[in-house]
Amino acid sequence: MSGMKVLRYVLWGLCGVVGIGLGVLAFRAFEQGTAPGQQISQAGKFGVPFSLVRHNGEPVDETLFTGKLSLVYFGFTFCPDVCPTTLTDMTGWADELGADADRVNMVFVTVDPERDTAEVMSNYITSFSDRIIGVTGEPEALKNMLRGYKVYFSKVPLEGGDYTMDHTAGVYILDSQGDFAGTIAYGASQEDALVKIRKVLERS
Repeated sequence: MSGMKVLRYVLWGLCGVVGIGLGVLAFRAFEQGTAPGQQISQAGKFGVPFSLVRHNGEPVDETLFTGKLSLVYFGFTFCPDVCPTTLTDMTGWADELGADADRVNMVFVTVDPERDTAEVMSNYITSFSDRIIGVTGEPEALKNMLRGYKVYFSKVPLEGGDYTMDHTAGVYILDSQGDFAGTIAYGASQEDALVKIRKVLERS
């Protein structure tokens, strides 16, 4: 075998190893509810001050995430499957928590403010639960908030001039101080989700 052929085989082998490594990273990111390459701080303060709008038209700021444990989901109302599935799951978690559900904020923040006005958000989330607080606002103000909370979001063009949104798929858990306390991955079992929520409630 010539030296050139050996070199080609070595290079092909290295490419295969790199490809497998990237695949593993992408799978782990999917399990954690983030996009590949998107890292979420695992402890301590994070986030930024913000001034946005609730689904009922009232102003809302970062104090929304203090005083109670918060389950925060970032999505959009035109989402075909992941978002409605997650909001349904969150409603089920609240039902299972019983009286402890009153110690939890359930928040749905849009990543698509161009379409998700307060009225649209209100009509959407009330079909799931009256416990959920919808948050929207001016596009630039909302983008700053999303970046401050380390949320992945990206507009994806579709045929015909329409678009969809890629976004972080997991639910954030924030403790009563507004500190990051973990995530609940998309598709997690109700049992696993409740274990995580109750652990944070115990120390809140």
